[in-house]
Formats: sequence, structure tokens, C-alpha cells
Amino acid sequence: MNNDIENALQTLSANAARYDKTERYYNGDHDLRFATEKFQTAFGDLFREFALNLCPVVCDSVADKLAVAGFSLDSGPEDSGKAADLLWRRRRMPMLSAEVHREALRNGDAFVIVWPNAEGEAIFHPNRAAQIAAFYDDESSSEITLAAKCWRADDGRVRLNLFYPDRIERYITRREQEARFPDAKEFVAFGRESVIENPFGKVPVFHFANNAGIGMAGRSELDAAIPIQDGLNKSVLDMLVAMEFSAYRQRWAAGIEIEYDTEGKAIAPFRSGVEHLWIAGDANARFGDFESAKLDQFIKVKDSFRTDIASVTGTPLFYFLQQAGTHPSGESLRQASSRFIAKVRMRQLAFGQVWADAMNFALRIEGREDTRLVTLWHDPSPLSEREILENLLLKKQLGLPQTHLVAEAGYGQTDADDATPF
Repeated sequence: MNNDIENALQTLSANAARYDKTERYYNGDHDLRFATEKFQTAFGDLFREFALNLCPVVCDSVADKLAVAGFSLDSGPEDSGKAADLLWRRRRMPMLSAEVHREALRNGDAFVIVWPNAEGEAIFHPNRAAQIAAFYDDESSSEITLAAKCWRADDGRVRLNLFYPDRIERYITRREQEARFPDAKEFVAFGRESVIENPFGKVPVFHFANNAGIGMAGRSELDAAIPIQDGLNKSVLDMLVAMEFSAYRQRWAAGIEIEYDTEGKAIAPFRSGVEHLWIAGDANARFGDFESAKLDQFIKVKDSFRTDIASVTGTPLFYFLQQAGTHPSGESLRQASSRFIAKVRMRQLAFGQVWADAMNFALRIEGREDTRLVTLWHDPSPLSEREILENLLLKKQLGLPQTHLVAEAGYGQTDADDATPF
């Protein structure tokens, strides 16, 4: 039995439950085991799939700030940086890279396979975390020595590819499988070309590990948020129960004669409604109502869970609580987002190195050897045009030359020479 197949399947199976949970919570499929019997009685299946889902905000707020601007050349042929930018756009990577980032933030890991097509052109293949397992060198902890991809083919059989620095081994199960990850002994070599030579001397799988140590699996942005999300869901369900049973002002009547049916059960003497008038023949009859339940405390608890999610994930609170009529300035938003922006920049450093390695490998496939690139990112916290102009006015007061200020504002030398002093 191939030990690498067995190890790959065990790792994929062990990771599946973790990935499945974060995927479910991102999509709003939450555990509602805490729904009380009273809730079930009141609503049945009406809110069976209910969830006040804040999980996408935790991931998407970071993903929206991760936009690759291009690549600069660290070493290699002078035109390699321009070739990398052209290849990036030609392979639609501005769109595909956003999906890779979102997958890594949501599930903790994402993978990209880079391999030549029939024409020898480098192609990027983004993969979901649940399909790939990566194994690192124990000595360096930074180099992938083996990677495995497992997926179900159209005919119901399960495919498995093993990626080595010198070859790719391809396997398939003998027959259709119900299990997601079958036993290793079910796999046989796939086709006549079950082994493909890898002439590049490197495993062509690139691992985007979110918030992870070197050579370790990533951690989802939702790990800390999921327990609080469960509490938030429970608070809202409790509020719904309270609204059903206590929000309506209940009426009472005393000093009237009660009638009973044939089974001895009391018959309600009155029907509530604006079209019904309550009348009693006894002069001593009394009527009244109970106070309705106050729901303010439920709203406060619900909002406190939003604050907790913002705190443990480093997401600015204004992503969760939109205050009507308030428009904070750009400076105040930056101060409130300082921790969040620091987290985004850390993700840029980690993901940027992987993108640079993937692009170096892609350029090598296309015949550009010994190229080293650096990933460039769009600023996650850019200044507004108003703030830029205000900064220029402050610099003018410090005595900076007019031509320098106009050029810094984004105008050319001709505009700078013709500019009227301001």
C-alpha cells in the first residue's frame, strides 16, 4: 500500500470537518441546538434555518482590502516585472485572486496549482481548502515536499493526484464510491500516463495559510467568531419567543360566571379584537390587562454580541452597527480601524510572498529563469482627495516649493510650471 496515499487521505479526512463548519457558518447554516422547546412549539419549522449571520462580514471586510496592484522586480531580467503583470491580467487573476483570498480567510487555507497547458503556457488553478492537503519539509518547515488533491469525478469515482518535486502521480478508485475519502486500497493508477514528469524541481502547489505559523495549517477568521455567533442567534430566538408570548398585552376579567364544555374545559367568555366588545351582566365584574414584556434588554444583549464579535476578530464595530445619521470623518475612521488595518497588512505580507512564489514559478514555466518578484498591494487605507489636499496645504505652510506640491497632487511637470500659487 502506498503510504503517501494513506497519509494524504487521513489528512484530508481530518481537515474536512473543520472546513465544513466554517463553510456552513459563512453561508448562514448555523447550529441551532439551543432552540428551546417553547420556541419549537411557537414557531415549528418557520425559523428552522434562521440565523442573524455576521460571519460574512468578518471575512469579507478583510477580503475587500486585499487587492494585488502588481509585481515589482527584485532580481532577474529587466522586463520580468512587466511580463508578470501581463501574465496576471491575461489569466484573469485580479478576479481569481480575490476568490483565493476569500477562501483562505473563510476556511483558513486556500491553494493554487500552477502548471503548463498543452501549449506550454502557465495556468493558475485555484482550489478549495477541502480538496488539497500539503506536507512540509520537517527541517525547513517552509518548503512543500508533497501535496495531494482529491476530488470526485463525473462518473462517481474518486480521483487523487500526488504532487512531488520530480513527478505527479495520478490515481482513481476502481469503482464508484459513496465515501468522500475512500480507503487507500481502493485506488489504482489512472490511465497510461499515471506518472507525469515534473521538470521544475518544485511541488507546483502554493499554500495560502491564513494567520498560521510556518509550515502549519491556517486558521479561519471565523474561529473566534463562531461561539459568539451562536450566542447572538440564541438571543434573537429568545426575543422572538418573548415577542410571541409576552409582547401582546394580555386582558383579564374577574367576577364573571365561567361556562364549561362537555369535557369540563372552560370556555373563553370573550374574544379579543378591535371589532369585539366585552360585556358582562354582573355589576361587580372587573376588567384589566397585564403589562407587555419589555424587549429593550433583548436588543441590548443582541448588540453586545455584535460588539464582542468586533472585539475578538479585530473588525471595526461600524461594520456591524450602522448608526443612522452619523458620518464620522476619515481620520476618526482610521483611528477606529487601526487594529483592523494592521491585520490586513499582515495578511498582505503572508499572501504576498505566496503570490510572488507562484508568479516566479509561472514565469519559469514560460522560460524566464531566475526571476524574483515582490507583490505590490493597493493601500488598504487610502486618503480621500479632500484629506490629500488638506495635507498639501499644511505642507505649503511649512514652506515646501509650489512645484513639488502640485506634482505630489498628481499633476505633471507642465501643470506644475503653469500652476497659480495657492
